[in-house]
Amino acid sequence: MSRLFSIIVVTFNSQKYIKSCLDSIYAQDVVNPEIIVVDNGSRDKTCDIVHDLYPHVILIQNTYNMGACKARNQGIEKAGGEWILTLDCDVTLGKGFLATILEYAEALGHESVVLQPKIMRADGKRIFSCGIRRLPFGRFTDIGKGMKDKKTFNSPEEIFGACCAAALYKRAILEKTKETTGYFDERLFFLFEDVDVAWRIWNAGGKTVFIPSARCYHLGNSSQCDFFIRQYLCWRNRKFILKKQDYFNFLAVCFYDFPRFLWLKIINSRFRSHNISDIIQ
Repeated sequence: MSRLFSIIVVTFNSQKYIKSCLDSIYAQDVVNPEIIVVDNGSRDKTCDIVHDLYPHVILIQNTYNMGACKARNQGIEKAGGEWILTLDCDVTLGKGFLATILEYAEALGHESVVLQPKIMRADGKRIFSCGIRRLPFGRFTDIGKGMKDKKTFNSPEEIFGACCAAALYKRAILEKTKETTGYFDERLFFLFEDVDVAWRIWNAGGKTVFIPSARCYHLGNSSQCDFFIRQYLCWRNRKFILKKQDYFNFLAVCFYDFPRFLWLKIINSRFRSHNISDIIQ
C-alpha cells in the first residue's frame, strides 16, 4: 500500500544508537510512518533490539557490510512512500520534525524536490550540516559545518544538494535519476554518495530546499570507521564523481589535487590499495 513517506535507517554495529533514533521517530506527531532498518551485518545486538522492541519496523538483514549506498538502495526498493527520508542511525529527530518537513513537502508539491533539514551536532550547539555547497575547483562542503547555531542559517533557501544523514527525497526524482548502480551509486560504498545524488538531481532540473525549522541531531561516525579509511574514501569518491560528471579544471589539478594527493600518499597507507574489500571489513 502506498504511503506518504518512508524512513530508511542504515545500521552497522549500532546498538548504542538505534533505540534513540527509532524512539525519536515514534515520538513524532505524525502517525504510522513506514520505517525500514537495513542492517549491514552487525555483530552486536542491533538487530535483536529492532526485532524485539520495534515489531512494526521492517528489518532487512545483510550478512556482511555492503556499504551505506547498497543498504539505502535496498531500503528504497522496499519502501512504498512518495517521499523517502534517509536517516543515519545516530540521528535523533527534534520535536515536530516530521510534521514540519512534511508540511513544506506538501506545500511545494514539486515532483523533483529534495528537502534538507537543519542537522545539528548531538549537543545542539553547533551545526553538523545545512546541506551541501558546491565550491570552485570541484570541491564540496557541508554548509555551516562546525559553526554555532546563530542567525546565519535560519531562512529557507535553495541549495546545491542535501546531506543524506537526514534528507527527504521525493520518490519521483530518485526514480528519474536512478542509475544502473542504484539510486545511490553502490561503487562508492559510502562517503560522498550524497554529492553524487545531488549533482544528478541538479542536472535533471531538480531543486533542493533547506528547511531550518525542521531540526535533528547527529552524533557522527557511529560506525567508528578509521580516520585514514574515511580520508581515502573521501578522496577516491570525489575523484570518481568528478570523472562521472566529466569535470576537469587544470588549475585545480595543479594547485589542489596533485599536491594533496602527494601528501596523502605519504601519510596514508590506504592510498596504496585500490581494493575496497582490503580496507573496509
